[in-house]
Amino acid sequence: MTEGDEMLRAPVSGQRLDILEWLRDPVAHFPVQRHGDLVEDGVSPEALAAKLGVSRAVARTHLDLLTGVGLLRAKRVRRRTFYSRDEYRIAEVGLFFEKGW
Repeated sequence: MTEGDEMLRAPVSGQRLDILEWLRDPVAHFPVQRHGDLVEDGVSPEALAAKLGVSRAVARTHLDLLTGVGLLRAKRVRRRTFYSRDEYRIAEVGLFFEKGW
């Protein structure tokens, strides 16, 4: 199974689309974090869970799926993981859809 197949099989979720939109400009959507810079390092699962109004486990499920298909990057800072958009991959996926994938 290719990455594209995996992406197409993933159920569409408004929450996942919200995550991608919020991470486009994390400073506008999330408070300053104690550890990790919002722009340089990304956003913590805890901050995303709070914004979504879900448990950390549910937020991690969304983040793992988005990371697995390459739309997000995970970065470890100390013992924490932060998430940010992979703009190159998002643009690449956009081109597939423009071409009628």
